[in-house]
Amino acid sequence: MISIDNTIISDDLQEICFVCDLKKCKGACCIEGDAGAPLVAEEISILEDELEHIKPYMTDSGIAEIDTNGVFDYDAWGNFVTPLVNHCECAFVYFEDEIAKCAIEKAWVLKKIKFQKPVSCHLYPVRINNYKDFDAVNYHKWHICDKALIHGKRLNVKLYEFLKEPLIRKYGNKWYKELEKVYKTEKKV
Repeated sequence: MISIDNTIISDDLQEICFVCDLKKCKGACCIEGDAGAPLVAEEISILEDELEHIKPYMTDSGIAEIDTNGVFDYDAWGNFVTPLVNHCECAFVYFEDEIAKCAIEKAWVLKKIKFQKPVSCHLYPVRINNYKDFDAVNYHKWHICDKALIHGKRLNVKLYEFLKEPLIRKYGNKWYKELEKVYKTEKKV
């Protein structure tokens, strides 16, 4: 593990090769699991403010869930998460060529909103655990991403490289440059 500013980063980010392969996994991380994607309070406000621009890209069942219960729910530990449809599918999902995609991101791509998607979604398969004095930045191993491990290894792309944009979004360019510097230094040793 390494420490940068107020983060402790798992060695997995440097050791594991990973590149999403949507054609193989079909966006399973958006439609499987027992809780929605983690949210922070600021993201809830953004989703509430931008909902009318996101709804055109959502499924009818996702819209019904949001209309009934709002843009967030709680997981088993009381943390904010996106709501689920049928206890497994993110309410913000839509399908394109049988691949689960994000309605929030579609609205962003089409320049309807300025918010790309929850940072936890952007960072996946990395999960951040917030503690009093630091964030733990860890790889979340889940069988649905096995094809991404194979694809990443074939392309020789490390997890931290694949997640460059969301890691910069979360912690800033200076933090990411320090991460690269540490990893490149360790590689030479």
